[in-house]
Amino acid sequence: MPTRKPAAAAASLLAGAIALLPCAAARAGTVPHPRVVSPDPVDHTPHVLDGIVNAFALVGRTVVVGGEFTRVREARGGAALRRSNLFAYDLLTGRVDPRFSPEVDGPVRALVAGPRGTVYVGGGFLSAGRPGGRDGAARGLARLSLADGAPAPGFAAPVSGGEVLSLVLRGGKLYVGGDFEGVSGASRPALARLDAATGGLDPSFTVTPGGGRGGSPKVYAMAATRDRLAVDGSFTTLDGLRRPQLGLIDIGMGRPTVAPWHTEAYAPACKEAFPSYVRGLDFSPDGQYFVVVTTGGAKGTGKLCDSAARFETYSPGSPGRAIRPTWVNFTGGDSLYSVAVTGAAVYVGGHQRWLDNPRGSDSAGPGAVPRPGIAAIHPGTGKALTWNPTRDRGIGVKAFLAHKGGLLVGSDTTHLGHEYHARVGMFPLP
Repeated sequence: MPTRKPAAAAASLLAGAIALLPCAAARAGTVPHPRVVSPDPVDHTPHVLDGIVNAFALVGRTVVVGGEFTRVREARGGAALRRSNLFAYDLLTGRVDPRFSPEVDGPVRALVAGPRGTVYVGGGFLSAGRPGGRDGAARGLARLSLADGAPAPGFAAPVSGGEVLSLVLRGGKLYVGGDFEGVSGASRPALARLDAATGGLDPSFTVTPGGGRGGSPKVYAMAATRDRLAVDGSFTTLDGLRRPQLGLIDIGMGRPTVAPWHTEAYAPACKEAFPSYVRGLDFSPDGQYFVVVTTGGAKGTGKLCDSAARFETYSPGSPGRAIRPTWVNFTGGDSLYSVAVTGAAVYVGGHQRWLDNPRGSDSAGPGAVPRPGIAAIHPGTGKALTWNPTRDRGIGVKAFLAHKGGLLVGSDTTHLGHEYHARVGMFPLP
């Protein structure tokens, strides 16, 4: 068992790590780390006492946590606090913010930090705001003030016909993905771009997913570099161009268009129950590559079911050349849901038992290494790193957030790194 640090000393070390790391924002979705995080979680993260954590956002030093839950408790003990699918706490101390206690009447699926002390909240709710307040304009998508949990004035972008599953903020624009039919009364199946200040629909962004696999199109995950947006989900086309479950959109200049980048890696079906099986997606901090994780069942020949795969962002595409992954790491039959790429490591989470397991089928094949519930992969080789803190497997890790001081982990289980950390935990940079 690792040596435990006093809480005050741990907070001081974490504050030092944040201060010493570069202050500039990463160009892509994840903050760069100079090394792999410690396998020993910090002691002060609060506990979510029921349900599941689906998403994080970091606004200054305030961590916002979203999911499907009703009660939280601080690590130091005390009474259980009622929270409706959303709460906030201090990154350095773990103290739950008493001011931020909005009523969200449905699941929170996605979060992203907003300007001026706000957070964008996406999910399957009808209303989000202060207790007692009902704001129909908040259906599925809201911007809330961290000061009091109230809706930010001037922002309105209700979604219709489904849920918001993913959010990306880039250059004053808010990208919204999910299984919805429209936003603000306009038809926008599964994907839209909004003005981040007002929620107004951007008419120049009309890229449309089509050909949903087993139903209507869905966008499960998104991430962005300075000039490209990656989307994955249940679709076979983007603007009529063949893009089975994964595509890139050029967003750097002019009218957004589907990039010529094209892969057939996710065209084959996995098990019948998983017509669409892509899930998490994240760019490297420099934006040069990204990693996709999947569910789908034990793999078959030529299929990327239950795997993590690296792709190069700027590989040349052409009608006759489908881009192949740089590497693939198979679990051998267990789902991966989330991924965070920090440059030092590719962190993956789900309910997997192994990595390096291309010949396993719900079993440990030759060369498989045990990595229950959470793991790290070498970005260059695609092989599992020795980092192996372990976690209760459960449904799996549904949220990662890499920040200057470490890696936040959200799930549905209560043990992480051989310690009690209910549904929220954090591995610090050493």
